[in-house]
Amino acid sequence: MLEMRTILLAIFFSFFLLCPLASPSFAEDKSFYSPVIQVDVDTHRVLISTLGGIFWIDVPDTAKPHIEKLPISGLVDFVVEMRANGQAPLLKTWKVKSGETSCLHFDGKTCK
Repeated sequence: MLEMRTILLAIFFSFFLLCPLASPSFAEDKSFYSPVIQVDVDTHRVLISTLGGIFWIDVPDTAKPHIEKLPISGLVDFVVEMRANGQAPLLKTWKVKSGETSCLHFDGKTCK
């Protein structure tokens, strides 16, 4: 009887511990401090570089009118939402650290 209860408890706790591993993961925010390499206004993307290489950041509708204000070669702190299934990261905010621009800070809604 004691063995059966121990086995059931072990199964229960194993299931309890493995459930978070099997559940789908949520999007994660990540920050990149990078120079702006290119701004593609037509496809609403920004090309940046990191130590690991270069990649595109997709721009949401709220930021589309402002992306042309990003200074090429300017250093910017980008906060992005990392997405699954090979999708490019999605821009959330930026803060321009160097470079001439009329939009030093985009907070996700407005440009300041």
